Amino acid sequence: MKFLYALTFLSLFSCFETTRNCSDYKTGAYYSEVSINGELFKSTFRRTENLQVETYNNKVDSSSLRWINDCEVIFKTINPKNMAERKDIHLKILTTTDTSYTYEYSYVGETKKQKGIAYRVN
Repeated sequence: MKFLYALTFLSLFSCFETTRNCSDYKTGAYYSEVSINGELFKSTFRRTENLQVETYNNKVDSSSLRWINDCEVIFKTINPKNMAERKDIHLKILTTTDTSYTYEYSYVGETKKQKGIAYRVN
């Protein structure tokens, strides 16, 4: 009987699917939060299909965008000022809501990923 309960319980959760309406977030204005080692980093950015302009600590940074699919994009800094900025960044949207999306990102080719949340501001 316990087996039947466990099987029913597992089957209910195995049908759960996260919402991903990624195309809703390809353009627009956003506010983002990323926590790294317990420290919260905040930025704002405006995105078109091909360009993202981000403001972080009163510094403006622009990147060209190459969409892999509706949920994944590669960022390439337009005017890199150091070696770290020359590395492309891969971002993947994991889940979406009506007003935000959760994402993970990393340098292209690296396995260490960070997660963040972006909120629509317009």
